[in-house]
Amino acid sequence: MRHDDSSALPRLLRLDPLDDVAVAPVGLVRGQRAQVGETTLDVREDIPAGHKVALRTIAQGVEVRKYGWPIGAAIAPIDAGSWVHTHNLQTRLAGLATHAFRQAPVPATPAARQGRSFMGYRRRDGRVGTRNEIWILCTVGCVARTAQRIAGIASLRYADVVDGVHAFTHPFGCSQLGDDLARTRSLIAALARHPNAGGVLVIGLGCESNQLDRLLESLDSVERNRIRSFTAQGVEDELEAGLAAVAELVAVAGTDRREPCPLSELKLGLKCGGSDGLSGITANPLVGRVADRCVDAGGTAILTEVPEMFGAEQLLLDRASSRQVFDRMASIFDDFRRYFLELGQAIHENPSPGNIAGGITTLEEKSLGAVQKGGRAAITQALRYAERASEPGLAILEAPGNDAVSSTALVAAGATILLFTTGRGTPLGFPVPTLKVSSNSELAMRKPGWIDFDAGALLRGVEPELAADSLLDLVLATASGRRARNETNGEREIAIWKQGVTL
Repeated sequence: MRHDDSSALPRLLRLDPLDDVAVAPVGLVRGQRAQVGETTLDVREDIPAGHKVALRTIAQGVEVRKYGWPIGAAIAPIDAGSWVHTHNLQTRLAGLATHAFRQAPVPATPAARQGRSFMGYRRRDGRVGTRNEIWILCTVGCVARTAQRIAGIASLRYADVVDGVHAFTHPFGCSQLGDDLARTRSLIAALARHPNAGGVLVIGLGCESNQLDRLLESLDSVERNRIRSFTAQGVEDELEAGLAAVAELVAVAGTDRREPCPLSELKLGLKCGGSDGLSGITANPLVGRVADRCVDAGGTAILTEVPEMFGAEQLLLDRASSRQVFDRMASIFDDFRRYFLELGQAIHENPSPGNIAGGITTLEEKSLGAVQKGGRAAITQALRYAERASEPGLAILEAPGNDAVSSTALVAAGATILLFTTGRGTPLGFPVPTLKVSSNSELAMRKPGWIDFDAGALLRGVEPELAADSLLDLVLATASGRRARNETNGEREIAIWKQGVTL
């Protein structure tokens, strides 16, 4: 490295003073020079945008740091200015991890703006929804098409009365046993209790393992006039019965009105998918700032994708608000690692091919970038799959990294808006508004029908606090009724985490 006063050189992004690598926000070519802080670096080979550049010579076997934490070890000598990726860097994750309860002081979160609010739907139990919709759920996949047919007709019939009529279907509910069946039932029940549903129709078949009566028993907290149910085998015309039930629910939900609700009533689900090398630098930290503002105002943020916390577990455990929360978090992390090992799978079978193409090399690197979505707030809850967040603060939720499964789990946990970051892009959407935040502006320009917010502006010098202001404004506008891209595109689905035997 040598000093250079040129301001025209491309600037590399060094995320922490301890880091051995920096990220190239634009592609570099061999022989080019780039600037890191006050010094310059000779680039030794072509390096794609979003990928890593070695800032110093790294010997074989030595740990490599990014975000100030190890992201793996060099498997070959790496010269300063060289490309750091799968050919010379390898994960160090294996087996179970050790955890230490330190309960380090949690850094203060940024002060939330006073008086921030949105126009939401307040339910009888005090929870607040961001939509007033009729949700059609099914106990078993056999009646999935029935639910969809009913929703298709009713959504046109009542478009001016409620915010929407949607069927959320799945292929399970029969040929399941024990805990696997119980998780399916719990997930559907959690959706039925969601505050964005002004009315719920549950359709069963009649002969399935997931019996309708058992499911309804767990819905005693739902207002009786806001839930309808029947089995398709028990009625003469299931389409006619479904439309009659929806008409009754619309008559109730159609009288609901939005009212001013403070930011403290918002529950944000935090998710990433199709990540690239810039996700952990732009979109994820930006979402983390918004999550902190929500939590600081007394609201709730929920972070999931446990396998994408591997390698970053201790960083999260240090933020546990109590020993009880620490122990439950550690149990969730350990159980998920055992889940991999018992099935004969390596802990580090991640990142995905798309992640790797985007510049992410190891699971440690992916995890350290992914957890940026959780900001810096204290972790006040550790939730098992299908459990509901019940107090303010940041919650850790047990669910896999799969986009559809984990996003559905966030909704079941009570999230009323999802903030979904992406560097590669995805059209997916879920039962609640799913705001897509791109890590780079190229994606936002190329896929404007998918992306709601461009975090790539941070690479052009936009101040993070101003960007967080803008994203929070969009969140509150969406909570008040503005449609997210997934809603305008009709991208709404669920997926259930199946772990057990299928008969």
